[in-house]
Amino acid sequence: MRFTPTAVAGAFVVELDGHVDARGMFARAFCADTFAAQGLASVYPHCNLSHNHKRGTLRGLHYQAEPKSEAKLVRAIRGRVFDVALDLRPESVTYLRWAGVELDAAKRNALYVPPGCAHGFLTLEDDCEVFYQVSEVYAPELDRGVRFDDPAFGIDWPFAPSVISTRDMAHAPYRPMALV
Repeated sequence: MRFTPTAVAGAFVVELDGHVDARGMFARAFCADTFAAQGLASVYPHCNLSHNHKRGTLRGLHYQAEPKSEAKLVRAIRGRVFDVALDLRPESVTYLRWAGVELDAAKRNALYVPPGCAHGFLTLEDDCEVFYQVSEVYAPELDRGVRFDDPAFGIDWPFAPSVISTRDMAHAPYRPMALV
């Protein structure tokens, strides 16, 4: 596996080193020892699968608050999505910065989103599936979100979303931690 840093401290694009032969391709998609050696979460007790019917579906931006802040390892397993990690860690050198990566099932790449960052994605075509491993079990009382179009972040989405949940549209404008 190759780990390429993004514009968000601790977030990485993860690319596979596959072995190709007459049968097809084989690659390790995850190795706890390799991730731990990179200083990344290496235990994922919770996994999510998201199927999205329409191009332009936006999910996010979601995160889980302390004490169960979660890392995510996100991969498109069908289709293509524009995946975003947004740094909400006030102590981080990349606080309020975002990184966007096209995840493509054909490329088999992934995005590692570190704890303390919000995550969301926009489908780039119909019939997309996204699979993500999560480093903490879901705690509904710690579930949080921020608006995808909040000017505090200035995320440059590839195009305007056309399908968004009522919940995701209802997130309040972001207030930096110093103001809360």
